[in-house]
Parts: sequence; structure tokens; C-alpha cells
Amino acid sequence: MPARKSPDSAGRAGKATPVPVAELSAEAARAEWARIAADVARANVAYHGEDAPEIADADYDRLKRRLQAIEDRFPGLAAAGSPTAQVGAPPSGSFTSVRHEVPMLSLANAFDAEDVAKFDERIRKFLGLAADAPLAYTAEPKIDGLSLSLRYEAGRLVQAATRGDGQTGENVTANARSIGDIPATLPDAPKILEVRGEVYMDHADFTALNARQAESGAKTFANPRNAAAGSLRQLDAAITAARPLRFFAYAWGALSEPLADTQMGAIARLKSLGFATNPLTRLCDGPAALQRIHTEIEAARATLGYDIDGVVYKVNDLALQHRLGFRATTPRWAIAHKFPAELAWTRLEAIDIQVGRTGALSPVARLHPVTVGGVVVANATLHNEDYIAGRGAKGHPIRDGKDIRQGDWVQVYRAGDVIPKIADVDLARRPADAVPYVFPQTCPECGSDAIREDGDAVRRCTGGLACPAQAVEKLKHFVSRGAFDIDGLGARQIEMFFADETLPIREPGDIFTLAARDAANLAKLKNREGFGEKSVKNLFQAIEEKRRIGLDKLIFALGIRHVGESSANLLASHYGTWAAFESAMSDAVIGTGRQWADLTGIDGVGEVLAASVVNVFHQPGERALIDRLVAHLDIAEGRRRVPSDSPVAGKTVVFTGTLEKMTRAEAKSRAEALGAKVSGSVSARTDLVVAGPGAGSKARTAESLGVEIIDEDAWLRLIGE
Repeated sequence: MPARKSPDSAGRAGKATPVPVAELSAEAARAEWARIAADVARANVAYHGEDAPEIADADYDRLKRRLQAIEDRFPGLAAAGSPTAQVGAPPSGSFTSVRHEVPMLSLANAFDAEDVAKFDERIRKFLGLAADAPLAYTAEPKIDGLSLSLRYEAGRLVQAATRGDGQTGENVTANARSIGDIPATLPDAPKILEVRGEVYMDHADFTALNARQAESGAKTFANPRNAAAGSLRQLDAAITAARPLRFFAYAWGALSEPLADTQMGAIARLKSLGFATNPLTRLCDGPAALQRIHTEIEAARATLGYDIDGVVYKVNDLALQHRLGFRATTPRWAIAHKFPAELAWTRLEAIDIQVGRTGALSPVARLHPVTVGGVVVANATLHNEDYIAGRGAKGHPIRDGKDIRQGDWVQVYRAGDVIPKIADVDLARRPADAVPYVFPQTCPECGSDAIREDGDAVRRCTGGLACPAQAVEKLKHFVSRGAFDIDGLGARQIEMFFADETLPIREPGDIFTLAARDAANLAKLKNREGFGEKSVKNLFQAIEEKRRIGLDKLIFALGIRHVGESSANLLASHYGTWAAFESAMSDAVIGTGRQWADLTGIDGVGEVLAASVVNVFHQPGERALIDRLVAHLDIAEGRRRVPSDSPVAGKTVVFTGTLEKMTRAEAKSRAEALGAKVSGSVSARTDLVVAGPGAGSKARTAESLGVEIIDEDAWLRLIGE
């Protein structure tokens, strides 16, 4: 957006030296206040509403300060419509979507010192570093707020967006401009700079806000994080401006030039540009130092005045960060070390069994409600029958071998401050009539046998699609946030439609025929409880918009066992199109053949996951369900975006032998980042083999097939490194 234009000294900005406020008469103050208020209001409309600024930012700020000083001396002038109490222009009515140029990824979590040590070991192994080689990290508090990305062009804030799903967020630019910690302009900034950080609310401001909300009869907030998120997403920027939001900067997205060579240096650069950065950020030299900082910050947690839920560790050297790269949804070079969960004791009132979309029988503890870490907990996971019996995954005792029984007093904690779990049992308070829990051998939903296969910790219903619980849960998963995420069609609506006899949704494809079936039934849906003409129209529109779907989201939405969002991304990136993926899975034979080798050759796809995917496409019932769904969809290609000049985009590459200048994991990561497919075996479809010393059968196979073979130096020259 263009800079505010500065008028000459005779213009409205009033650059002539003003009369000191203390010397103004009431009449002169009233006249000056009216003139400046009109100028500021006009500038607000031009800046926020029309993207056609009239005055420079410095002049605008000076006018606002002058206006505030006059109001401080003559409070009667501070009418309700004063620009000092307003921000921006009238709201647009809804947020538009923003596609992140650089995805806003989440972080992997660590929960103890062992996890941190493994994080360090993984990085060293990836980079080929010895255990005693120097490797510096930064450690900073993990703010419990709302992630925000701020895009500056030529030093001006032009766009602010929430994280959203990591790829697409909400445009909250007008609201972000009202936050005092967010500069409108940056001196000496790169031409393009996306600053990322966390919007939060401190404890004192949160308490005061809730008091004001209660006094006015408005809704109060459960915690500062919810208050911050709700305030930032207000459609009226003036409401956001009235909320005491703050912002810590700690990262960046798109850049036209580097901020620094190190993470610590980049944070210092952000601070010099005018951003608030966390003063507790420290430089550490290894896992032991990271753990010490974690302990120190945890001890200070209650005195900080704002909520944190852990400490984030990042490799300090930005060149190493680049080499380490990213997994499907998280960077390899960073991790969030969460604080230990808070604990509470309560009574276990019942153990219920829920049947999931894969048929797993999952026990759930129904608890007498108790507050744990500021959240009221009434349910907790019990994992499986071994966990209830006091046995671990390999048969070793957990909780000193104490089993869990209905009526027990149990200690509850929130793992990672999210999922409530049971940590311990107080045998001294166990009721005399408590008996060991007997895990069901049949499905409580359909009566089918519930079997536990060798090596599996979970008992599963054999009813398949005949089991209503599995069908319902698969549909709930299909419309969940990481999958099709259809507005107005959540878990509650799925349950309603599944039980409906007139307009049933029994499989995913039924969703996309709902509008046509409703029309055939004389639009009965709008007359049902919970629906009206507008809500039905919005639902049908939301369904229509999701007919075009990304390949990764479709694969994840199918609810295939072992296939999460990360593995769905891997499959989509490898095969690129639904036609290629469907054909490969249909032709694949578990344990043998070219398609199986290609599938299991994907870095991150093991044989268990691969067999699960192939099995689905060879089950007649499941395959027919998928075919009926796909007939309604327009499936976008799943290949990851790569540089337009990438010399290996779309090629299949095999690494063999010993690589001397990078680790095998690093080589695979770099190749995939450039759009190549990395396979573990050589076939006629292989485009390039990179062979190091000791290359054996793969090199011979490549030679016999006429596949191009190059050494590591040639590979590095090819990719420009």
C-alpha cells in the first residue's frame, strides 16, 4: 500500500509549531480539536477503507498525540465519536482468505529431557555431526496465544493473517493495525518481510477485560488465550482496538533478503525494527543447557504475567536450519518442550467403550468433574485394555502394576496441556466392592466379535461398514478440519443425517447428493429443527465449494488406518494426481512388484502403512464407496510447489553408496524440496542414480537399465549447491 502523502506546511497536517496545549483557551482548544478530529477521521477512511493515504504516518501519529493531549486538558471534548477512541474504517463484514507464501507450520513436541536429547540426536544424525561437535540452540518461552503473520512491503504493513490451516489464514489486517506492539511502518526493513509471532493478552488486562464484560452484561472469556483469539477475529476493528492485545515477534516467513546469519541475530534484528521480542530468549550449547533453561523458565512461569505452556528450542545457525528443512507439517530444526502437565485427584465414576472409525474399541474414563490447569475435565482416555490392567506396551508394569477400576480415586493430568489422562490410582481409597474391569470381547455397537491381533494393543470390531459406529466415525473424520472441513456439517449434523430416513448420509458420496435429494423431497431440510432457509443455503454452498479438494486432503479424509495428515501429504506429493495414486494402489501387490517397491520406497512410508493403503483399494466394498465419492469431486494435483527452475522437479532419484558431503537423510530432504521423488529402489522409471563409494547392486541395476548415474559432486552441481 502506498505511503501516506504529506501535504505542505499550509496543509491540513499543520506542520507550523502549534501553541502549547497548556496555553490554549477553551474556545481555541475546541476549534483546534474539531479541525484535527476531522483530519484524523478523514485520514482513517483514506488509509483503512480506501487504501489511498493522504498524510504521512509520522504526521498522523503527531495529530493523534495532539488530539489526545487536548482531550486530557479539556475532557469534555472527548465525545463518544472522538478518533482517539476509534480505529480504522467501517468493517467489511467478513474476513477474506490469505494464502501464506511460506506455510505457517506447527512444531513437534517434547515432554521430558529424554525427548530433548533425542531431538538433538536426530539433528546431529541428519547433519552428520559428532555427539561432541558444537551445536548452538536458542530457547524461548512458548506463548499461549494466537499465531499471526505480518507482511511488510517497502517497510509498510500491508497484510496480517492468522495461521488458519497453515496454508491459508484469515485476513485480519485492519485488526492487527490496532495492536500497539505492531508497527505500521518499519525503517530500514527488507523490501519484503513477513514477521511472525503470537498475539496474546496478559493476566492483568485479561482480568480487567472480563470485569468490564461482566459489568456490561457481555460474555466473559474462559482464559487469556480465548480472549486474545476472540478479540483478534472481531469483524469490527474498533472492538479489537478496545481490547488490550499484545504481540511478541519470534519468526519470519517470506523475505527479500536475510535478516541475519543466526536465529538469535534475526530476533535482535526484529527488535531493532521496533517489534517486542521475548527478553527470556537465550542461547544454549546443548541438551543439558536447554533443560536448565526449561527449568528456570518453568520456575518463573507464574510470575511472568502472561501464559506460556513450554519452551521452544531452535537450531541457531540459519544455514543449518536450511539444510535440515521440513517434514510434512513441522520443521526438523525446532521443537516445543512442553511443561509437565498439572495434576488433580477425582473419582472414576464409569468406564465407557467408544468405537472409532477403524473399529478400535477405546475405553473412556467418566470422571467426577475436576479442574486441571484451568480447564474442567470430566473425561479422560484409558488407551486400551492393557493400560487399564496396569501393563505397558511390552507387558511391563505401569503405575506399579495397579489396575484401574470403577469407583477408584485417580490422579488426572493433561498430556501436553491437551488430552486428559490418568496417571495414578489411590489404592487406599479403593471401594471394598470394586472389581477388576473386564474388557468387552464383542462390539457394544453392533455385537460383532472384537478381536485383538498379535502385536496389536487395541481390540477391534470386525463388523466393518456394517457397524454403525465405524460408519458414523468415518463420516465425522471425513468432514473434520484436516479433511474436507465443510462449514455447517460437523459431528452433530453427521449423527443427525446418519439416522435420518428421508435424507440420509451413510457414506461420503451422499454428502454431495444432499442438495439434489433435498430438492426432490420438496426442500424438507429447511423445515427441520436447527435449519432454516439461510442455513440450508449456506450448507449447500459450503458442500459445493468442497467439490474441488486437494489430493492430500482427500487421501487423509478417506480415514485409512495409519494414514495421518503427514503421510497423506507424502503420498500426494509422490503420486501427484488422483489418477496416478488410484492406479498405483489398484495395481500394487503387498510385498512384491514394482508398485509395492515404489510405494515403500517413499521416505516416511513403511510397510505397515503401505499395506493398509493397498488393502483399502482391494476391498470391493471400500473401493466402491471411494469410486462413488470421487465421481462427485474435482481433485487438485498434490505435488508440492517447487522452484520453476528446479532441474530435478518430477524426476525419480535414487541415492546409493556412501555420501561424503551430506547425510542420506539430508540428501533426500533436499531432493524432495526441489520436487524430486526419492525412491529406495532402481527401476525402469528411475531418472537418476546418485552413487557414492561402495555403491553395489543398485548401481549395477541402473547401469543395466541405462539409467543415468552421477557422483555426489555432480549432484551438488546439478542442484546448484
